[in-house]
Amino acid sequence: MPAAGRWRAAGRALSPRGALALQSVDGALSFAVRAAVAMAVPAVPMALAGRADQAVYAMLGSFTTTFGRNLPYARRARVLAVVAVAMTACVGLGAALAAWAHPRDGGAGAALVVGATAVVAGAAKFACDAARLRGLGAVLLLFSFAVAANGDSTPSDVLPQTALAATGAAVAWLLAMAGRFTHPDRPQRLAVAAALRELADLREATGAGRGSGLVRHRATAAVLQAYRTLGRPPPSAADRGDRDGTCLRLTDLCWSLLIGSPGGPPDDPAALAEPLRRHARLLVSRRRRLPDVLPEPAAPAPAGPVPGRLPVPPGPGSREAAELRAAELVTGRHHSRAAVLFVPALRMTLGTGLAGGTALLLGLGHGYWAAISAAAVLHSINVRTAAQRAVQRTLGTVAGLLIAFGVLAADPGQVALVLVIVLLEFLLEYVVARNYGLGVVFLTPLALLLSDLAAPASAGTLVADRALGSVLGVGIALGCALLVVHDRAAVRAERALVACAAASDRAERALDERAVGSFPAVQADLAAAVVELREADDAAAGELWQAEIDPTELAAAERRAFLLLERFLRWR
Repeated sequence: MPAAGRWRAAGRALSPRGALALQSVDGALSFAVRAAVAMAVPAVPMALAGRADQAVYAMLGSFTTTFGRNLPYARRARVLAVVAVAMTACVGLGAALAAWAHPRDGGAGAALVVGATAVVAGAAKFACDAARLRGLGAVLLLFSFAVAANGDSTPSDVLPQTALAATGAAVAWLLAMAGRFTHPDRPQRLAVAAALRELADLREATGAGRGSGLVRHRATAAVLQAYRTLGRPPPSAADRGDRDGTCLRLTDLCWSLLIGSPGGPPDDPAALAEPLRRHARLLVSRRRRLPDVLPEPAAPAPAGPVPGRLPVPPGPGSREAAELRAAELVTGRHHSRAAVLFVPALRMTLGTGLAGGTALLLGLGHGYWAAISAAAVLHSINVRTAAQRAVQRTLGTVAGLLIAFGVLAADPGQVALVLVIVLLEFLLEYVVARNYGLGVVFLTPLALLLSDLAAPASAGTLVADRALGSVLGVGIALGCALLVVHDRAAVRAERALVACAAASDRAERALDERAVGSFPAVQADLAAAVVELREADDAAAGELWQAEIDPTELAAAERRAFLLLERFLRWR
């Protein structure tokens, strides 16, 4: 790539645009309350008993509740059980390493902890990406390990501290599952409400004549997520009146509106937006019964000849080219998935290792905060989101340090300190899904106060160490994001285009052959391929190594897929 092209790519990737955008989140209040209670239940009694220093380990275990925010209860139980084991293992291994290496004494022991922290960061990033666990994810696993590994544990402390972490994780698991007995369908309601709102946005964008490509992608992803949460595929000719349940009928309505109503678009495309949002509000509410306010999904078109074949986009997107490229790439599918996950994990490992090692060489107190700051920036999709995280981390840390200094300067007792930490946990979980930078405002003092409980220090020292560690970690993280350049995101985008073309071919054959039994799986695969195509292209656009995909080819592939999905809806 010419030098000018490299500079343009770097400028585009490092643009912080969107860093301060706020997202709409349902159920944030109840989730934040649950997270705070999960932290308070094991920690407050210990603080009242005078063991606030040991309550830190129980609070680390309670971070389990952060994961699986909107998962259905059956899957949430499995995911949080694995996370609880991982969180407990991070605390236990960290405590054991602290007892053996004595990192506070410096030297080889401190260097060993820095290396172990980097390995844990990379492994946590790889695992969270593979499981598609979003949010703070790997950063909290790393934080739990780092706090325990930099403590004053002795061999006799390791098992009790591990048991405390397990207790906190168990309490978090129980509270996360408690809603199953009062509102068992709440995750499904929230997923369908999100789909309704995205469809309302799409209708308004269509009615206003604005570009709707990205809006359509978000709507498609939200509707597919709703179907996954409900455990049902999109409707097809194979369904014969067995689509019962308000949530499922509403999702079917979203599906029919998304891929095109058989009767053609209404005169006012935005007319249905407000009813869609009104029903979304009803779903988010805790009403046990939902009135049928909206009409049923549109009926299929009258029986008639199946429309002819849709034209395959010419050139690189043609059937012959797609089959050739698929044959070349399909054998490396699993390798490619692992490679796409490996490079971000490598960035995380290098960034945390360099940040922690530099802090150690500079004699910076609480040097692991530099590693955690680097991990927070690198816990991202690509270079562009890493730059956004850097902006969010910097602004949030400044505000958070002011809060932390105010709390520490007041010199609260241990019980009051624990209660403040619980409050900060509530605020963190309430806002972090809306914007990561807002979450950092409360995450920063929470981390400082936890460190102060585990190993008390002066307010000025803690704040100065955190400020210097953040600057160091953010700078090194951005350097790693720029230096570890790879083509894996571009390869993912190219494979996604091939996969979308292949899914369209399968769908077209199923329609032409009238293979009704295969319709549910075929159309679900096609819709998922469209979503993956847009997400892969967006991820590649945020890297320095761009995917060599003609935008018109991508648009043609998307259009062909949606036209085929409409044929499924119209078919009788």
